[in-house]
Amino acid sequence: MTASVRRARGTLLRAAFDRRLAFGVGALLVGPAVYTLVGDYSWESWLSDGLVSVLGATGVALVVVALSGRRPDWIE
Repeated sequence: MTASVRRARGTLLRAAFDRRLAFGVGALLVGPAVYTLVGDYSWESWLSDGLVSVLGATGVALVVVALSGRRPDWIE
């Protein structure tokens, strides 16, 4: 299980370092999250609300990273 978590983390980090990819993936995650959170659907439950919130927050974080760019580790 730890190997698959590490692979997912590595994939997410590689996506965050590429600005165009981060923006695209972030927009893909934010779109359905906003659509689901705004609408009131009969199939929604606490599990789907939580999953949509996590995916939406990840998408927003990727969009912010894409728009702001990388910052240096330290300022001299």
